[in-house]
Amino acid sequence: MRKLANEELGRKSVEEFKMSSKTPIIIVLDNVRSLNNVGSVFRTADAFLVEAVYLCGITGTPPNKEIQKTALGATESVAWKYFSTTQEAVQELNENKYVVYAIEQAESAIMLDNFMPSKSQKIAIIFGNEVKGVDQEVIDASTDVIEIPQLGTKHSLNISVSVGVVLWDLFLKLGR
Repeated sequence: MRKLANEELGRKSVEEFKMSSKTPIIIVLDNVRSLNNVGSVFRTADAFLVEAVYLCGITGTPPNKEIQKTALGATESVAWKYFSTTQEAVQELNENKYVVYAIEQAESAIMLDNFMPSKSQKIAIIFGNEVKGVDQEVIDASTDVIEIPQLGTKHSLNISVSVGVVLWDLFLKLGR
């Protein structure tokens, strides 16, 4: 088995990415403080051809050297929008007929492995602050809550890891 060189991977150019049919998912970051996490989310969003990343509250925005470190140019390919509050983002998503899911640990949350998205619906997934998680007001405004099952001693995953886990799961279930 031989490792492939970058030029053999058949990656899209930024223009090809922008013209491509997208996975009907918008990622919403609710007051994410780490610029490295924001950059990682952009890179993962690029990998799965998501529609956009919504940056809310204290979440940093491009252009930013710290975001670029982990995004590796994905801020140029992935569409993004800034909102002063996550509630404003949720309102716009509702107006545009997205089903909004908070990714959080909550009473009656749907476990990710049991969640089955409808292929006919556009989805928004909200990820919260590294310490406080998704704000309760945002959870209240969401359609439902999805929880990533965890079996160890820690109570959560890093946000960039959570984004990767959830996007991969949805990507498979949506049949992309």
